[in-house]
Amino acid sequence: MDVFSFFTLGGGLALFLYGMNVMSQGLSRLAGGRLEIILKRMTATKFHSLFLGLIITAAIQSSSAVTVMLVGLVNSGIMELGQTVGVIMGSNIGTTATAWILSLIGIQGDNFFVKILNPSNFSPVLALMGVIMTMSAKKSKHKDIGTIMVGFAILMFGMGFMSDAVKPLTESPGFAKILVAFNNPFLGILTGFVLTAIIQSSSASVGILQALSLTSSLTYGMAIPIIMGQNIGTCITAIISSIGVSKNAKRVSVIHVLFNLLGTTVCLILFYTAHALFQFPWIESAIGPAGIALSHTVFNVLTTIFLLPFSGKLVLMARKIIRAEGHESSFLDERLFRTPSVAIQECRNKTDEMAKLAFGNVSLAMELIFKYDEDKADELEKTESQIDRFEDKLGSYLVKLSGFELSDTDSRMISTLLHTIGDFERIGDHGVTLLQAAKEIKDKDIVFSDTAMMELEHIKGALDEIISITLAAFVEDNLEKAREVEPLEEVIDDLTDLIKTRHISRLQSGKCTIEHGFVLNDMLISFERISDHCSNVAAALIELENYSFERHKYLRRLKSRDDRNFKALYKEFSEKYGLPA
Repeated sequence: MDVFSFFTLGGGLALFLYGMNVMSQGLSRLAGGRLEIILKRMTATKFHSLFLGLIITAAIQSSSAVTVMLVGLVNSGIMELGQTVGVIMGSNIGTTATAWILSLIGIQGDNFFVKILNPSNFSPVLALMGVIMTMSAKKSKHKDIGTIMVGFAILMFGMGFMSDAVKPLTESPGFAKILVAFNNPFLGILTGFVLTAIIQSSSASVGILQALSLTSSLTYGMAIPIIMGQNIGTCITAIISSIGVSKNAKRVSVIHVLFNLLGTTVCLILFYTAHALFQFPWIESAIGPAGIALSHTVFNVLTTIFLLPFSGKLVLMARKIIRAEGHESSFLDERLFRTPSVAIQECRNKTDEMAKLAFGNVSLAMELIFKYDEDKADELEKTESQIDRFEDKLGSYLVKLSGFELSDTDSRMISTLLHTIGDFERIGDHGVTLLQAAKEIKDKDIVFSDTAMMELEHIKGALDEIISITLAAFVEDNLEKAREVEPLEEVIDDLTDLIKTRHISRLQSGKCTIEHGFVLNDMLISFERISDHCSNVAAALIELENYSFERHKYLRRLKSRDDRNFKALYKEFSEKYGLPA
């Protein structure tokens, strides 16, 4: 094996890693919403979490990405530590799918159907189809499928280069002497650990081992300890990602390390004890790519079976190793950028929370207008500060996230969230404006006439309903409710104009004062603008379906078409909140 063989091996490994990364990104984008749904359904049930971890890893083809994602979710306070144990175990099983795909490279035969199963024969076809789809497809979904095909082809070309590079080793006496040393299981575990820790990909290190197995020089006795060491080495990614996070998030990487260390120890003891008692005849047999994939799967499944009943103990051990609580959880962890669809879903969850705070503040402020309470006023001001922080952090996070390669669905969701967080922040501001009006009413002992109070009750009812409809439409992504917002917003506009007109009449007849007018006008302006922002939010949801964010075009289109539904709802709300003559 000369220096050029080493160049080929290094180049093959580079192509393998790049292809794996491209394929993983394409799969992650394609999984998109389904990945979000899986995460939303995650519970503390260890069997459920185990299955979810397996599915997620199989979907994005990277156990390291899943573990880093878990660190980010725990650091953001989104997941509990106990929920991660089953997911980590499931991800170790899910990652074995890659080894089974790579094992196809060992298929040999003269039959056409057997030949076509060998990746070296069908990878060029996949590469051609993938490039055509990537360059010509209009939908991002089809582009993602093309990207996955190209990534897989690059990965298999890299595997082929590595296989070609190690073929001369079969005739090397020096290599045979080196392999003898691997009969020591501890050296095998160390080798697997170091190799995986350096390249930070268990799939790639298993691929290298499968390439070496094509020389027919590796035996089961040599390969099994290396596979065990590779599982420990893959923990290095989680350890690196846990730098600078909360203590609780650090425990995720500790659980990952403990799981693989304990699993390797248990399996090593059982395997060699059983071999000493029964003398497995196949242990000195040559192992091929399929044998490595099988050993990899059996090891991870057995490790999970042994340790799943003790998942609670793993959490306790992690808490003892990382004892004290560290800094508070971060708002949204940038580690989630590795799985953008998950990051976007968590942004959506935070925006839902922001919307509830903003609308809650408006409702509280309207209560204070009619019955002032100092404690509730303090609570409102504290919540307003929280709403401002939400807008600042969410906006910055979403802008950074928009720089990643995203599916069309994810891109549209980011646009929607960037549009709506500004509206929610302004709604919160108007809550503070209403609070100031409530304070002025209390401090100056302003008393409105019975007629004015009746009018305020009517518009308060309309505002309560538009808030309720808008919040439900946004949180539930309910377009039917979103379409109810604009007719009610028009009714609120009519009410504010009518109340202002009636106040001027009372002012002219001496029934009200200028001071009353200033406070009333401030409240009416806030009511009108809150309903305008509700309209913005509803329009953003509706136009999201049409790939557009031009609210004025939507409103013109709605009214110019003489929309029957709009007119019917407008009439219904007008009758419900219309002022008595």
